[in-house]
Amino acid sequence: MTGFLLRRMLSLGLSLAVASALIFAVVELIPGDPASYMLGTGAQPDTLAALREQMGLNQPFPLRYLQWIGGILSGDFGQSLTYKTPVAAMILDRMAVSLPLAMLSLVLAVALAGPIGLFAARWRGRAPDTAVMATTQIGIALPNFWFAMLLVLIFAVRLRLLPAGGFPGWAHPVAALKALILPAVALALPQAAILARVLRSALIEVMDQDYIRTARAKGLSTSQTLIRHGLRNAMIPVLTVMGMQFSFLLAGAIIIENVFYLPGLGRLIFQAITQRDLIVVQSAVLVMVAVVILVTFLVDLAYAAVDPRLRRA
Repeated sequence: MTGFLLRRMLSLGLSLAVASALIFAVVELIPGDPASYMLGTGAQPDTLAALREQMGLNQPFPLRYLQWIGGILSGDFGQSLTYKTPVAAMILDRMAVSLPLAMLSLVLAVALAGPIGLFAARWRGRAPDTAVMATTQIGIALPNFWFAMLLVLIFAVRLRLLPAGGFPGWAHPVAALKALILPAVALALPQAAILARVLRSALIEVMDQDYIRTARAKGLSTSQTLIRHGLRNAMIPVLTVMGMQFSFLLAGAIIIENVFYLPGLGRLIFQAITQRDLIVVQSAVLVMVAVVILVTFLVDLAYAAVDPRLRRA
């Protein structure tokens, strides 16, 4: 188990190092001069030169990368040139919205997908299974932003049960949770449909194994066999998809954040790109990639917890 952890931690460190270099290089290759963009075409040459000096654009590329990564390792993400505030504080404020939203969405997706996948596997090849698969296909094809606007019309405009947008902050936890319910449901629906189909397929594959037939021969019902023996052995592909879904929910919720006017990390990156605030773009994207890599690492640990053969490999 120790060797397994060491290999995964080494892979985690190498992935972060490569990701940081790629993020810095890609952002630096964006066409145009950020200083000219921020000051406008009528800026004076001396003002433009001063801003370029302040942004460090006159220094060589490797030196700028080392200064950036050194600052991040020491906890200094720099200062936003647009908002004149520390980037680390901006990212923490936005993560306080995006991270709970992603977690709530994943919990809802799992809560929906688990019973649906078990039900479809229990009745595989029959009418209930066909109905469930057709419904999940609709859930996958349904655009989440359209579903989000439909939720706003029903629960915010008509019924007035939940807010239509905005985020009051965690100083008011009940109001904050209410503000995240509709966007979380809009994000969870297609993910639940995908996860239910994956769980169904994994359970059907497991149910054809010899030990399942032995369990049935001992007198267990189909439902008992699915839950006691099939579910755990079908968790490897399910955990993989769950890890990918959490990464998507954290990094790919920009449209939903804009629909509900949520001050999340994805919206911050979008705004920073339009304003050519490179330090914010680089740092926010790196944090997002680091979270995704960390989730992948945790999924690997979950693999080892579910399947002892991976710990012995």
